[in-house]
Amino acid sequence: MSAFSDALSVTSSGLKSQAARLRVVSENIANVDTPGYRRKTMAFDSVSGSNGLSSVQPGDVNLSREELPDIHDPGHPLANANGNYKGSSVDLMIEIADAREAQRSYEANLKMFEQTREMSSSLMDLLRR
Repeated sequence: MSAFSDALSVTSSGLKSQAARLRVVSENIANVDTPGYRRKTMAFDSVSGSNGLSSVQPGDVNLSREELPDIHDPGHPLANANGNYKGSSVDLMIEIADAREAQRSYEANLKMFEQTREMSSSLMDLLRR
């Protein structure tokens, strides 16, 4: 049964990490039009467990260092004397692609979790006979 609990532990760490990644991507999408907003990215850290298995966990959230675009809109409340203000560094197409990738990774981990649970249940049924 230890192998089943190890598999469930690894897949659950993947589920938690992808959920955290989706939260970061969602924040970026929500702030795509927020002036001065810098895109957030999140890396994953590998963690070695006491049983020799490696799992993943969400790493640090980093802000984009790219230059914010100047947007010309003299009617905007944040516009300077030239009619410019700093826009957001979020590219909506990149965020949508990241969200889709995180969603698919989450679904793959969920499928693996369900299969492991079903195998464990089947084994218990066989042992009861």
